Amino acid sequence: MLADSHCHLNYKGLAEEQQAVLARARERGVTAMLNIATRESEWDDVLAVAEREPDVWASVGIHPHEADQHPHVDIARLVARAAHPRVVGIGESGLDYHYDHSDRARQQASFRAHIAAAREARVPIIVHTRDAEDDTLAILRDEMGKGAYTGVIHCFTASAAFADAAMELGFFISISGIVTFKNARDLQETAARIPRERLLIETDAPFLAPVPHRGKTGEPGFVADTAAFLAKLRGEEAEDLQTYTARNFHALFSKTAAQAGA
Repeated sequence: MLADSHCHLNYKGLAEEQQAVLARARERGVTAMLNIATRESEWDDVLAVAEREPDVWASVGIHPHEADQHPHVDIARLVARAAHPRVVGIGESGLDYHYDHSDRARQQASFRAHIAAAREARVPIIVHTRDAEDDTLAILRDEMGKGAYTGVIHCFTASAAFADAAMELGFFISISGIVTFKNARDLQETAARIPRERLLIETDAPFLAPVPHRGKTGEPGFVADTAAFLAKLRGEEAEDLQTYTARNFHALFSKTAAQAGA
């Protein structure tokens, strides 16, 4: 079993040959993929793939880069969409101060609205954070005080201290192909010590193709390469890591479990 906890099957580079991409993923043992939305205009297309493909599920959300283009996040619309059986998460949402494509205050408001929707819909929130550790953690903690919710820090590249704080709040940590890069020593050290019950893996395809595929368009099937690297890094058997990260995926995104027979 292998689960790609975060990919963008409707993005350029994958959408043009989506069936072939899915076939290659399945050949490599991928049994579950979460297709992520980043703007409201994508919601229908992302859900359509999940309705058509039994091993693909969907999220609905607005990326922090898009916050300026979605100044008024409709919590009720997010909750209504999350009622669909194939929609298993809210996001991706969060804060990105690296590019600052959207106003920071608007990013923060959008992030809080997504958390509120995830709490109400009782599905996990998928968190994007880049160069915004302090504000991300402050919002996660403040919102947790308003009522419990679950989630995952996707494509984790933050500090070890942030990982510890997020896990204390009950969050999962998802590791992408970045961990295979030579210059990712800090991330490798953190990934090596994440408790197995909190670890997920992802591709963020079509981005961030892992070694030995760097420079290529990322695909969900490449999650197998990241899993193999992580297993060696952690001193574990690859099959064991594949199995427990897939189980973690179905535990967090619990709507998938009954549908997948997990």
